[in-house]
Amino acid sequence: MDENEIKNIIESLIDTFLIAGDLSIQLRNEGLQKEIKSDNTPVSNGDLEVNKILTKKILKLTPDIPIVSEETSHNKSKDDLKDFWLIDPIDGTYDYINNKEEFTLNAGLILNRKAVAGLINVPAKNRMFYSYGKNNSFEFTRNKKTKLDCKKLSPLNSVKVVSYSDKLKPEIEKIHKKLGVTEYVKMKSSLKFCVIASGEFDGYVAEPRACEWDIAAGHAILENAGGIITDFDGNEITYGKKGFKNPSLIIKRSNSLK
Repeated sequence: MDENEIKNIIESLIDTFLIAGDLSIQLRNEGLQKEIKSDNTPVSNGDLEVNKILTKKILKLTPDIPIVSEETSHNKSKDDLKDFWLIDPIDGTYDYINNKEEFTLNAGLILNRKAVAGLINVPAKNRMFYSYGKNNSFEFTRNKKTKLDCKKLSPLNSVKVVSYSDKLKPEIEKIHKKLGVTEYVKMKSSLKFCVIASGEFDGYVAEPRACEWDIAAGHAILENAGGIITDFDGNEITYGKKGFKNPSLIIKRSNSLK
């Protein structure tokens, strides 16, 4: 699959993501039906309806590429996936069901175990992000398309990062110190990747946690905008690992964070 094919697929999905995002807000306004899954995390009818919309359109566009979604069991037992989609219909379900704004809709395209393209919609903030190849990451908001290049928008001589928790673990604090972090802000969904790609924040550090569908779309958007993502040992992040579990992460807007 060449970049032009990927571009056509991703651009054909933008309207679907916007429609699904609007539906997620509508269902929340009407009152969500919620339950707790076996892993003790919440799921709502909004998650499931968005998943149906995204998977239906993706299957139509790429019928020969398997889909792995957080909300279904399809293809999760396969151990030889190289080319596939990773979908998280609602990342940040806690924020979603509690009327907060940072939840996201996500789909990442994996080719040869690498995140090459993706889409992230942040419907409560009216922000849509997507990427289809190197130097081709964009934000599409209020009908305005902006190219993302990780150019620093945070104050000069500061290093402002996002964190998934208000309370940092010692290992994370150590890396923050090494990076010269001057400020961190809690952010729970894949919006983290987008605000680093946009240059609003400088980085993100996390020990092994969550799953591949939580980061694949953001990985593609960030890296294609010029950002850097590795594990704590500097290794490349690949996909299709056993259990789809994430390794540690160090994400940087660039090598020069200030």
